Amino acid sequence: MLGIIWNDFLYRPLFNVLIWLYNNWTGQNLGLAVVYLTIGLRILLLPFTIVGERDKIKNAELEVEVEKLEKDFRHDPVLRKEEIRKVAKRRKVHPWAKAVVLGIQLLVLVLLYQVFIRGITGEKLIKFLYNWVDFPGSINIMFFGFNLGQTHDIIWPGIVGLFLLAEIYLGYRHRKGSITKSDLFYFLLFPAASFFLLWMLPMVKSLFILTSLVFSLIVHQFVKLGVKKPDAGKK
Repeated sequence: MLGIIWNDFLYRPLFNVLIWLYNNWTGQNLGLAVVYLTIGLRILLLPFTIVGERDKIKNAELEVEVEKLEKDFRHDPVLRKEEIRKVAKRRKVHPWAKAVVLGIQLLVLVLLYQVFIRGITGEKLIKFLYNWVDFPGSINIMFFGFNLGQTHDIIWPGIVGLFLLAEIYLGYRHRKGSITKSDLFYFLLFPAASFFLLWMLPMVKSLFILTSLVFSLIVHQFVKLGVKKPDAGKK
């Protein structure tokens, strides 16, 4: 039963959309097909992304407020806890929105991995293609000189790692609260771990994640313009 759900309702639809994009929108460039697939997925998830990005901005401001409350009420832990609870309730964060976006992206990552592990040769194409998707012939898996199925690639995982490093750094620069040791640990470890994991996987994974990161950054900037900062004196 699980195998039928995975193959017929998850793997095969994604595979066919990818080949349809490859045939019709990209001039038979599989890398661009992955980019378009990623953008299309993120557009479908845009309502959840907007909620998640708004919560991200609110959480950054929440940390500053909580830090201030901890200082103001350091001698009264009961009142401090109550004030923090009020602030958190007023912010109305929705952690489920980010979980939905991350969960679906992780699912697509696994499905893309299976596409390249199972192969996209003539026999596989004939077996999995829908009637409305044209047979593309031999698939071109080169993306501007890079093999999408190549593992142990340094350049694309490196770009993702540097992007994450810059994003975290800029986030810390604009944060009003103090930087802790755990923040510095995260700043160094997360990009390094991401690089190492992507280095072990096909290069297409890095392309998917980088496209998604750039999309999130663009959405974040637009959402940031629309989020009204609360009155600092309001409790």
